[in-house]
Amino acid sequence: MLASAIVYAGFVTAVAGVIGVMRPIRWLRIPTRLRGAVTAGVGVAVAGIGLILPAPEHRVSHVATRLDEFAPAWQFREFHRLRIAAPPTRVYEAITRVRADEVVLFRTLTWIRRGGRPLSESILNPGAREPLIDVATRTTFVRLAEDVPRELVIGTVVIAPPGARGTLTPQVFQQPLPPGFALATMNFVVSPDGPGGSIVSTETRVFASSLPARRRFAAYWRVIYPGSALIRRMWLRAIERRAMAPDGA
Repeated sequence: MLASAIVYAGFVTAVAGVIGVMRPIRWLRIPTRLRGAVTAGVGVAVAGIGLILPAPEHRVSHVATRLDEFAPAWQFREFHRLRIAAPPTRVYEAITRVRADEVVLFRTLTWIRRGGRPLSESILNPGAREPLIDVATRTTFVRLAEDVPRELVIGTVVIAPPGARGTLTPQVFQQPLPPGFALATMNFVVSPDGPGGSIVSTETRVFASSLPARRRFAAYWRVIYPGSALIRRMWLRAIERRAMAPDGA
């Protein structure tokens, strides 16, 4: 994602500049403390530009998945896929059974994402015994669609106006949103791929219903995107390991 890359390029430049202020680094062409201060300022400016870049809206041209039904429009998206040498039924079962402790770096990255704060149980602070999908749908997510063994869709509210109340249901994702909200929708899709094989993909879409909500989420998304993308890839690898285990455990 270009905006996230700009943000992190700015962060790295700013850190190099701060180090140059403390101690000039000639091999980085920061020979003086003044140059270090200028470099840090440029880095902060670049990161700031990345955080406030516009997030254009996208929309599906035709409905191909259940995700398209519940999230036909979005401003933020990530998509990952993996081929697995196991049949769709086994892969789908693995999706529903993978736990947090099976996903490499999941706990570390979610701990960083929540700033080390102790939270009640949720997808950002799951237990060790329950599948991630069950933790998510028992806490902050709602199950939107479940077409076994093809597709699973879940969703949640990521931004809400102060004082907003109500029950999160699938219908919330299929009707116009009041200003100030942002909804996140995530799916797993399993497709047959040759004899005994499958392709599993996961896609996340976020739609913000107003410009302030879009700007607020954009800054957050561009900071957490690298970690989020890594979690999704490791999640798919955990699904692969479970699907290919002799007993599926």
